[in-house]
Amino acid sequence: MKILIADDDPQILRALRITLSARGYDVVTAADGTAALSAAIADHPDVVVLDLGMPGLTGIEVIQALRGWTTIPILVVSGRTESWDKVEALDAGADDYVTKPFAADELLARLRALSRRTPAATDEPTISFGDVVVDLAAHRVTRAGAAVRLTPTEWRLLEVLLRNSGRLVTRETLLTEVWGPQYTTDTGYLRLYLAQLRKKLEPNPSTPRYLLTEAGMGYRFVGDGLPATPGAPSAPSAE
Repeated sequence: MKILIADDDPQILRALRITLSARGYDVVTAADGTAALSAAIADHPDVVVLDLGMPGLTGIEVIQALRGWTTIPILVVSGRTESWDKVEALDAGADDYVTKPFAADELLARLRALSRRTPAATDEPTISFGDVVVDLAAHRVTRAGAAVRLTPTEWRLLEVLLRNSGRLVTRETLLTEVWGPQYTTDTGYLRLYLAQLRKKLEPNPSTPRYLLTEAGMGYRFVGDGLPATPGAPSAPSAE
């Protein structure tokens, strides 16, 4: 089982890496919130162990960002002992909360409990549209049977849209989920990467059929047989 540990204290990172590796876990570490999100996207951990007081993005911001696209179990390990800190973390989407200092046996027991909640990879859907097949579990895309190479950013953007199939995803939501909350006004990123995805996946990128633009609002994935919006079709746009 792969565990992502995110903490800005190098001694804690080292201690947890040694402890968990000795018990057979595959350990990935991150020293700040931004690195934690990047590692979650790139390394696909089974559980995230997360501190709250990290630089860059706080632990709460990381939880909120993760919960926008994944149900991966999140265990908060924090020196904050106030009840409102725990409530805030759990309300944001954390699954469990352990206060520092903690016993290694307790942490391991909580990880075992969380691992039992982790869905099998086969539960992840495979989504098909046109001649494209996207395997969300394997992070694999094929078109007409041939592999399509996506950059990590392209994959993340596509994944958020597919997991919200048929629903409008605002520009702000996409920018936050893919690049982070500090990029919510950088709509140029979206136009660039949507254009790249359309070139790779759309039959006619200039008049997209599946990856649609909702003018002034955001984007929407519409699969075969799905209406673009409830009750009325959306005009395709290549913005």
